[in-house]
Parts: sequence; C-alpha cells; structure tokens
Amino acid sequence: MNFAVRCRSHLTGWISVLLLSSCSVGPDFKLPPVLMPAKWKNGSSSVGDLPPPNEWWRLFNSSELNELVAQSLANNQDLKGALARAETARILVGVQEADWFPQLSMKNAMTYERLSLTSFGANLPAGIPLPGIHRRRFQNLLELGWELDLWGRVRRGVEGARANQLVVEETLAAQRLSIAAEVARLYFLTRSLDRQIQVVNETIGSRQEAQGLQQSRFEGGLANEMDVSRARTEVELARNDLAALERQRGNAENALAVITGQLPSTFRLARSGRLPGMPRVPGGIPSSLLQRRPDIRAAEQRMREANAKVGVAKASFFPTFQIGGSGGLESIGAAQFYDARSRILSIGPSMTLPIFQGGRLKANYKASKSQYEETLAAYQQSILTALKEVEDSMLDVRAYGRQQSALNAAINAAGETERLADLRYQKGLASYFEVVEGNRTVLSAKLLAAQVEGQRLIAAVAMLKALGGGW
Repeated sequence: MNFAVRCRSHLTGWISVLLLSSCSVGPDFKLPPVLMPAKWKNGSSSVGDLPPPNEWWRLFNSSELNELVAQSLANNQDLKGALARAETARILVGVQEADWFPQLSMKNAMTYERLSLTSFGANLPAGIPLPGIHRRRFQNLLELGWELDLWGRVRRGVEGARANQLVVEETLAAQRLSIAAEVARLYFLTRSLDRQIQVVNETIGSRQEAQGLQQSRFEGGLANEMDVSRARTEVELARNDLAALERQRGNAENALAVITGQLPSTFRLARSGRLPGMPRVPGGIPSSLLQRRPDIRAAEQRMREANAKVGVAKASFFPTFQIGGSGGLESIGAAQFYDARSRILSIGPSMTLPIFQGGRLKANYKASKSQYEETLAAYQQSILTALKEVEDSMLDVRAYGRQQSALNAAINAAGETERLADLRYQKGLASYFEVVEGNRTVLSAKLLAAQVEGQRLIAAVAMLKALGGGW
C-alpha cells in the first residue's frame, strides 16, 4: 500500500469516527406549559363551539363584502411586500443549509514577487551568491473546505433559519387576517353611515315640510316668527349632520380603495342603507387559539429560533473540525506551468479550539439565553392578549345587542312622543318647542340605532379576528 492510499484510508476512518460521535449541543426546544381557561367568560348563544371557517367573512352573506376582501388579498401592496419577505426567508434557509456541504472553489492567480536581500541572505555565509530575487508565481488551484458539524452548530443554525421562515409566514397570515378584518370593518362602517345618511335625508325632508307649514301658518297669523325661525334652524342643523356624515363616508370609501389596491379618485361604493344580519359566530374552545392565532404561532417560532441560537452559542465553546485541501498547478514562471512536475496537492483535517477570547463566547451564550427568555415572555403575553381580545369582542357583541334592543324600543317611544307633542301643538296646548324636541329625540335615537347596528357587526368582525379567523 503506497503512501497516498494509506493517507486516504486514515482520513476516511478519522472522518467516520468523528461523524458517528457527532451531537447537537444546547437545549432541545419544548413548548412551555400554558394555563388556558376551559370556556369563554363572555360567551353567549351567538358563539358556537366550532372554529371559524377559513373564509370567515362569508358568514355575513354579503357578495359585495366577499368581492372587496378578495380584491384586497389580491392587490394590497403591503400584503405583496409581506409575500416577498416570506419568499426571502424561504430562500435564506437554503443559504444556511449550504454549510452542511463541502465548499469547493477555484483559484487562479499570477503574482509578482520580490524577495528581501537583507532577510533572505541574513543567515548565509559571506561570499555565497544570492539567487534571483524577482520572480513570477502562477497558480491554478481547486480549494476544498468542509466543516464537520460535530456539535450541531450548523444544524442549530438551520433550525433557527427554518423557524425564522415560519415566523415570517405566520406574520404573513396575521397580516392577511388583519387586512380582511379591516376591509370588513370599513365596509360595515360605510353601510352604517349610509343608513345614517338615509335617516338624516328623511329628517331634512320632514323638517322642510314643517318649515313650509310654519311659514304658511305665520303668513295666516296662526304662528309667530319664532316658530318659523326655529323650524328653519332645525333644517339647517340636519344639513350640518348630513355634511358631517358625508365626510365620514368619503373617508371610509377612500380607505377601502387603498386597502383593496385601487385609486381613491376612481373607486366608488354604491350607496345602500341595508346592513346584513348578525351571524352566529363559530368560536371554538379557548385552547384552540394556540393553533389558530397566527400571532401566537409566530411567537412560538420566535422562541424556537432563539432556542436554536442558544445551541449555536453553546457549540462555539467546542473545537471546530474541518477537512481542508487544495490541489492543482503551481510554478515559478510560465514555461513549466503545465509540466507534470508543477502539480501540487494538500489535504487533511484541522482542528481549531478557542482558548482565550476575552469572555466573548461566554457573554454571547448568556445573551442568547436572555434573548430566549425574552421570546418566552412575549409568547406568554401574546396568549394573554389574545384571550383578552376575544373576551372584549364577545362582551362588545353582547352589549351592542342589548343596546340595539333598547334603542328600537326608544325609537318607538320617541315616535309616539313626537306624535303627541304635535297633536298638543295643533290644539294649542303646547308650544312648537315641544314638537322640535320630539323630532330631535327621534332623529338622535335613529342615528344611534344605525351606529350601534354597524358597531355590532364590527364587533363581530373583531371577534372573528381575535379567534384567529380560521387561517
């Protein structure tokens, strides 16, 4: 057996022993125990036990809303940026995985060298002639480098990169959920404003009729000038309310245009005072939030990434084993460059052991453990925040439902009050001020009822978002 064969045999055996003894230092990731409630505190008959469907906005049975959400998910520019970030994270996993494989590169070089006479001839006896101190060196080499991942530094790095990829993907899911919820919120806000505008327009019409009646009564000597002035004031106040509502609707419509990726100047949403009915929202059990909420899943992956970095920091305390080598052609001068005697070869293992780093490795390890504790706290806080958001939204839905029932009864009572006040005024038993007050009460109750109806639907959207939206 010649020398080259013996070297290859020893090298193969050495690598096999090292690979078989390899391990991953650092802690393996485990989810911390989390205390979750068995049921919702503010759950009601409007909340079911099943989780929300993927396209949860279809629960409202509005084809117009479905189309707007589809446009936003396809055209929203923030979402397109998030998609690009997710693709970047996926590709960077491949960059990290490249450390698993041998690295091979080619080196071509031509250098000019001049040797130092004082250095080269310092130890030669006097009178010995010095060789030429000028030369050109030609190289054409293949260089090989491969780190043997005995302590799991590369494996932990890949684990962290994959966790970061999942963080970005879950953040993308959370952004999709937020965009769909914002579209639904703006849509119901716009429809609520349409209902309020319809109420004010009807009020303006009735007040204009009352103003004309008071003017006729004044001209006939049956009413005083104050009643005419008060009637005119009520008309203008209603027009003020209309202008404010139109401004709010315009702002909501422009926001819908931007979130769906359209130009505000050309986007139009047809007016309609019709609001969809309140759906029965599937809620599921509280513990299902851990799987459904993308922000909680993202927080979990951040913990996994930080845990992997602890392993990388731990591996830096151990020696690094590498297989390195180079081979090719090298000569002094170009004439013999392709001669067989110009061949060179160098290959073998190497070990690097950190001995003194000034405390850098220890500090980096402690910092990675602290960062993990930070992500652990963020994970637990995200669960608490999610539970609070669900309870708040359920409470809002229930409270708005009670408000809506009370306001419907108030509208009926206010209408009856307005009718009686007008009857008393016609009989001369009350002033026109009572009629005005009765009309104002009816208008306020109807506007508030339209607002509450829209807010109840918006609260249902917030509840579906807080429940994870089924993504």
